[in-house]
Amino acid sequence: MGTIIAIDVGGTHLRAALYEPDNTQPIAHQRVRTNSNEPGVYERLEAVVESVWPKDGKVDAIGVASPGPLDPHAGYILKTPNITEWVNFPLAPNLSKHFNVPAFLDNDANLAALGEWKFGAGRGHHDVLYLTISTGVGGGVIIDDHLLQGYHGLATELGHTIVDPDGPLCSCGFAGHLEAFSSGPAIVKYILAELGAGAKSELKADANLSARVVADAAIHGDALAISAYRRAGEYLGIGVANFLHSFDPSIVIFGGGVSQVGPLLFDPFNASLKKRVFHPRYLEGLKIEMAALGDDAGLLGALALAQISIEK
Repeated sequence: MGTIIAIDVGGTHLRAALYEPDNTQPIAHQRVRTNSNEPGVYERLEAVVESVWPKDGKVDAIGVASPGPLDPHAGYILKTPNITEWVNFPLAPNLSKHFNVPAFLDNDANLAALGEWKFGAGRGHHDVLYLTISTGVGGGVIIDDHLLQGYHGLATELGHTIVDPDGPLCSCGFAGHLEAFSSGPAIVKYILAELGAGAKSELKADANLSARVVADAAIHGDALAISAYRRAGEYLGIGVANFLHSFDPSIVIFGGGVSQVGPLLFDPFNASLKKRVFHPRYLEGLKIEMAALGDDAGLLGALALAQISIEK
């Protein structure tokens, strides 16, 4: 196994890190602002990769974690909401041509799942379900030690699972998706609607309202805030029950800021999950853990992708 460069494409920052074999601590790491609404994002990405390129020039592969939707088989970004100029954009082929090494691309949530399986909370498990709950709800699945990608490379968009066809609109424009109930913005949207309908709360409908502010109010006993997280946890349980029926993992790993609130979300989640699995066998031996890789999940997932890809 040789030297790998891992890239994490974010809406705020472009990150690149250089890894030596059998080491998850980078020997070089740089980041620059994405400036996603300005031209030249790809050129900035090339520059940050060049800034960590080793002096001897020896790199075996590049791995890239990026928001989707994307085609990991061809290495194309189909469209990403944060970078408007990347539509049907050949990201991996461009990197491969420029740096003269193989480049591999996949969805950031998929690669967070891959990273957690190989380096984090999912080590030792062969069947893993990963969910990140933050601005959106993303997911990735490992089945029998393989990342599930699907025919088009679009598998496991778990946040866009329909949990209530008559539910609120998701950020994607369709109704009733899990993301429309359990993401941070969904929690805030619910609070604003209830305040607009006259609900009593210490919370105010202003620009400072966030899922974290709602969580703080809930911890201090605010009934409306508690109900917002109870609702988010209830629908999260519905979604995960569906995922258990589909994938039957041995571990469910949660990442993302909303998942950090603890019992506020996970008490109603656990109750909802137990109520909705159609046989208790799904829960026998099932571990539910928090993600271990933090902000480095994308980089380490991209590292894992490159390592696995060049071994094939």
